Amino acid sequence: MTITRCHVILICMPLSLKPLTFDQLKSELSAFQLIKVPHPFMLPRWLESWWNNFREEDQLFLHSVTEENELVGILPFRLKGDTAYFIGSANVCDYMDFIIRKGQETQFFSFILDNIRSSGITALELESLRPDSSVLKFLLPLAKQRGLPVEVQDTDVTLEMSLADDWEQYLATLSTHQRHEVKRKERRLAEAGNLVFDINKPSNIDLELKTLIQQIRISRQDKAAFMTEAMEKFFNDLAKSLDEAGILRIGKLMLEGETVASIMCFDYNNTRYLYNSGYDPSQTNLSVGLLSKVYSIKDAIEQQMHTYDFLKGAEVYKYHLGGREMPVSRCRIELIN
Repeated sequence: MTITRCHVILICMPLSLKPLTFDQLKSELSAFQLIKVPHPFMLPRWLESWWNNFREEDQLFLHSVTEENELVGILPFRLKGDTAYFIGSANVCDYMDFIIRKGQETQFFSFILDNIRSSGITALELESLRPDSSVLKFLLPLAKQRGLPVEVQDTDVTLEMSLADDWEQYLATLSTHQRHEVKRKERRLAEAGNLVFDINKPSNIDLELKTLIQQIRISRQDKAAFMTEAMEKFFNDLAKSLDEAGILRIGKLMLEGETVASIMCFDYNNTRYLYNSGYDPSQTNLSVGLLSKVYSIKDAIEQQMHTYDFLKGAEVYKYHLGGREMPVSRCRIELIN
């Protein structure tokens, strides 16, 4: 499938669509360093882990868009009938988007809208979209210009914050009440016994994942329902793959040598993403679940990261710890007007 794009200087540059395997996708992105994957949820390893665990009867539609053998972007689609979705799902992929070389978004989406219907695709159903996603910034306006029926709906919220230069500056950003609460809870936990918090690449990934998953299940009823056997397998596959990529971090809050809270994070593009967490409910009175997040923020500041992303969900603690809310949306575009 080819379209010709003519520049003012009359040099014609063809754009081409080429199917990819996941291994080919990894090679393509490694070869073209100018293209950055916007979030960990769109990394090839993540897409492959999701596909291997949750694809059901979906058809893979993973393609590159190239210009004279130079990568312009990636179509990370799965198909249900004649509707295209991102590879992923909102329950485990907080953000989804296209992978596009900066500055070529309009050319990329014009090519897609011009050509994708010939593959039998009549609609795009795109979810987990941040306000700064390429879908909302570039594809949606282009689709509207062409008179295509579009529907956009806010489906959730996410919270993130820019990190201060040091811990005291961070505490100063909190309300007086929340700042005092953090310090009070820290003192009470320290008085309970020998305390250690560690967040690093896992040294014993099987054991640390087992503890994390167990604590996810026992910490809250809704988390227990979420962590099915299928979800546990996905977590294990995903964690081991992202550990190989060097971005997985597992945090452990230990009291008297026992792990009382665990968190799973991804350090990517100078951002720490807080993906999931659990704790021992017998230690609820010591606020171990909350403090494991507090200590992970402190560590991210010490690592000189720029952003801490609490990810989707409007849990109250995210606001208390400084998170700023933004909407997460879904967008449907009918390709027939």
